[in-house]
Amino acid sequence: MIGYDLPDLSDPDSTSEVPAATRSEHAERRGESEEQRLDRNLMELLQELRVAIPGIQVLFAFLLVVPFQQGWATVTEFEKTVYYVTLLLTAISSICLIAPTARHRMRFRELDKRWVVETANRLAIAGLVFLAGAICGVLMLITHVVYAGTLTAIVVAVFACFFAWFWFVAPVARELREDD
Repeated sequence: MIGYDLPDLSDPDSTSEVPAATRSEHAERRGESEEQRLDRNLMELLQELRVAIPGIQVLFAFLLVVPFQQGWATVTEFEKTVYYVTLLLTAISSICLIAPTARHRMRFRELDKRWVVETANRLAIAGLVFLAGAICGVLMLITHVVYAGTLTAIVVAVFACFFAWFWFVAPVARELREDD
């Protein structure tokens, strides 16, 4: 599975030092305890989110001002629908990509880092899926307004393929090759 390889730490008698046999290969290679590995994974994830979140903020700001522009009265029902779906995808993406920070803030004193890292990883991936959908929606809206017709479908299909390949398929394919 794509993400962080976390052993089962549900045993209440376990200590912060997980036996070497159950530690991940990466943690062993780095000479990290499981707690150190979780700390590093969380910091790396939060750093990655710092790259994605400003992009969502810019996209969201753009979408918030669009209906208040002078030409908005002339848009078609299709364009209104694409706009609104794109706005919702952007909002959902924002929720997913900001949630890891909120989860960490709410649970860090409870020493629940394993849960925070596992769920934050899933939320980040979901947020990227919604972000890709939102960007495709903006491309659809703008291309349809500027050019209309077949070009709209071509642009959206090409960019959807780019997102799918670069963000999801290539990393999964790489993992599958490494498993062989």
